[in-house]
Parts: sequence; C-alpha cells; structure tokens
Amino acid sequence: MRPYLLKGHERPLTQVKYNAEGDLLVSCAKNLQPCLWYADDGRRVGTYEGHNGAVWSCEFTLDSSRLITSSADQTVRIWDLPTGRELHQIRMNEPCRACHLSVGEQLLVFTTDSFMGSPPQLHLVDLDLQEFGERQGSAPKSSITAPKGRITRVFFTDCNRQLISSHDGGWVRRWDTETGELVAEVQVHEDAIQDMQVSPDGSYVITASLDKTAKLVDIASLQTLKTYKTGRFVQSAAISPLYDHVLLGGGQDASQVTTTSAKAGGFEARFYHKIYAEEFGNVRGHFGPINTVAFAPDGRSFTTGGEDGYVRIHHFDMDYFTTRFF
Repeated sequence: MRPYLLKGHERPLTQVKYNAEGDLLVSCAKNLQPCLWYADDGRRVGTYEGHNGAVWSCEFTLDSSRLITSSADQTVRIWDLPTGRELHQIRMNEPCRACHLSVGEQLLVFTTDSFMGSPPQLHLVDLDLQEFGERQGSAPKSSITAPKGRITRVFFTDCNRQLISSHDGGWVRRWDTETGELVAEVQVHEDAIQDMQVSPDGSYVITASLDKTAKLVDIASLQTLKTYKTGRFVQSAAISPLYDHVLLGGGQDASQVTTTSAKAGGFEARFYHKIYAEEFGNVRGHFGPINTVAFAPDGRSFTTGGEDGYVRIHHFDMDYFTTRFF
C-alpha cells in the first residue's frame, strides 16, 4: 500500500474530510488556506484564500457545491466549492472551532471557544445555501452556553432535534436544539476529547482522547460500548463504513517528538477490530503525531493528516478485502 503524499500546508493539519461521494477531499491546517484535492490520486484542485488564522474544521454540503470552514480568526466562512469564491462570512467575537450542517441543510451549528471572559458556546444559524442576502445568517438565531472547557466537536442528531458535543475534560453532552437545554452528559474520558466522529448509520460515535484511549459511545444513552487502548495519545479516530474496523491516529506529544525515534513515538495509523477491540495492523509514514484521520465513504481508502504538514492518501491493497483478520 503506497500512499500519495500531499504537501499543501507548512503547518500541522487540523482536519481532513471527504465529501459525500468520496471523490473530493479537503484538508484544514494551522496555516490560513484549506486545500481541495482529488481523493483518488491526490491532485490539488485549489485553495480557499481569505482566513486570517488557523482553520480548525470544515463541512461539505451534500451536493458538494458549498464548503463551510470555521477558524481561529473569529469567522465561519461559506465558500463556493468549485470556484473558491467566498460567498458569506459569519463574524463572531471569539475563535470559532467546530461546525456541522443539519439534515436538510437549513441549519448550521458552530462552536466558539472561551475568550476574554466569554464562555464557550454553541451557535445555531438559519441558512439558505443557494442565496446569500445582506442579512443572511449574519448573526446566530440562538446560542447555548456550555460549561467551562473547549468544545472540540459538535453534530446534529435525532433528526436535528438534538446536538451532541465533545469537550475538554472528557465530557460528551447532548443538547435540545429548540430550547438549548442540556439533556444528558457523561464523562467518557479522563482527559480532553480531541476528536469525535459519527458512525455511518448515526447511532453511535467514536471519541479520541488524550487519556490514551478511544471509545465507542451510544448516542441515545451516552453509554460506552467499546474501549480501544493504545498506550499513546489518541488525536483522531474514524469508523470504517465497510467493515467492523476502526482507525486511530495519534502519537506522543508534538513537543517531545525530537527526543525519540519515530518508531518509539507511535506515529502509526492503527487499525482495531470494532467488536473485539484488538489491534490487527498499522501503517507507518508520518514524522510526527497524526492529528486527523478519515475513511473514504466507500471504505476502500483512508487519509491521515499529521503534525508534519503532510496529508497521506492510502488506497487499500486487495489483501485488505480478502484477508480474514479475526
């Protein structure tokens, strides 16, 4: 399995994301321009220029006509995906971090960090993604104040009736979209949750944490279903849409990287069986911690983004589909 190495960023990656068809890939990093790539061979389509700070996360519309990015420059921006033209921006007074579109794409939720005395919040915005008028989604229609600690990921669930969010301190919380009430909260991890991704059927999530574990969590009950122990910080985790496999990425803290060999750092992309929670393979390559991982929607390839600024697209060999790992 020989990867495609994509060099579009000088700074560490923050998120890689496929569109719904799996033919396009966007990479966000701590430099200013998200990059758009062809997912099959890694050719760069273009960049989105306009942000003035680290871009923490992004979101495709279902038809891949729009891209939404949230950034530390205190804006959420909506781009025309094919042309790279900025269509709209939502300006806040705090750094923006996670964003997600509702089912039907009429609502956008995004989060802001605590800043200058203001608490961390989740913001809901009405959107019409085809037409942008003067006042279109310029201010959130409602904001939900969260307890102290950064909100790392947020998703709509239960047909847009609720939101699920992951937080510093290892908390996973569910919120009512209409009233903003906290419906349920569970401390799933002992340390900060760095990433959370929803399963293809939307019934559970996988969380990645600095307590050196990843966990499968049921969305309805917030009960932990499985725990994957790695012995290394877990920065990101993804669920295969094809098999009962999960992919974990991480490694030792970036500040310690120069003091050890690459092998000792644990910078591999690691594959675990979803049910048996046993590791059955790993893929090396990055020169530092892996910050973000993603499976293609067809499950036949995966992408990793690292602290070293590289994006690596891996297409599985035939062995992956024919071997019985368990």
